[in-house]
Amino acid sequence: MEVTNRIRLIAGNANPSLANHVARCLNLELTACDVRSFANGEINIKIKENVRGDDCYILQPTTGNENIDVNTALMELLLLVHTLRLSSVRRITAVVPYFAYSRQDRKTQSRVPISASAVAKMITEMGVDAVVTVDLHCGQIQGFFHSCPVTDLNPAIEFANFAKNKDFDMSRIVVVAPDAGAVTRARLLADRIGASHIVTILKRRVEAGKIESMQTVGNVKGYVCVIIDDMVDTGGTLCKACNLLSDMGAVKVVACATHGIMTDPASQRVKDCEALSELILTDSIPQEKNMSKCGKLTVLSIAPLVAQAVSRLHSDESLSALFPSPKSGKK
Repeated sequence: MEVTNRIRLIAGNANPSLANHVARCLNLELTACDVRSFANGEINIKIKENVRGDDCYILQPTTGNENIDVNTALMELLLLVHTLRLSSVRRITAVVPYFAYSRQDRKTQSRVPISASAVAKMITEMGVDAVVTVDLHCGQIQGFFHSCPVTDLNPAIEFANFAKNKDFDMSRIVVVAPDAGAVTRARLLADRIGASHIVTILKRRVEAGKIESMQTVGNVKGYVCVIIDDMVDTGGTLCKACNLLSDMGAVKVVACATHGIMTDPASQRVKDCEALSELILTDSIPQEKNMSKCGKLTVLSIAPLVAQAVSRLHSDESLSALFPSPKSGKK
């Protein structure tokens, strides 16, 4: 008798809307499970369907929302992996669109943790076979997942298509990297939209979330500026960068960020920043609450991208086709 390995989608409570959207893109139903908490806060998980021998994908960004915090989301992910491993599944892939603690990826001073490495070790020790994430803060984090393949999806195509639909004069657009670490993202986006050139902002940071000074490398006068970054947290640095570009002669400033953490008072800051015309985020983190606070937010869904990755991984196909090289464009 021929046995086929069913594909299973399992979701925690971090981003149920994204999980449901991915399931619709794959024409599947989410596997029934209860992810609840005891009265004292301990997590209680029950998979309500037989998953023996199945190919399971856990859709759980490690992010908080109105109902859970980031650490609860991480614990749900770990226990879901553990539960599935005890249920004799064939393969477990953790789909983590937003990977928490990624900003702590190295020791910058004495007596501090490398938290990204610790979280990666916890996930792999639970028994995952593969990890899928979206726009890691630092690509080298993939190396923390020892003996576990990591797929880092890039939403540059989604941002590029959005920019092209804006009917901008691409010869008068510059892509802005808000720091040296964002130059690669800026180059990918610039190549896809055929931007005039890339501008880098140099920052002197006194501590996390606080910038002492900024300066640009490159001309922005008379151009539409598109800032590209991996995340927006409190929004202070972003708004300061927008004001700097406006003061230097930019005719318009638009920002793109994959992960909208948007910790208060980020929404209010974006709303009050006259230099920023629009902030484009993805739904790797739930944005319904933030959109109700700030009319400048536009949210693009990464569900089709994640669904294509899941489908290709399940059928053991290459993922390279998801990221075709741009046919033309300026650097």
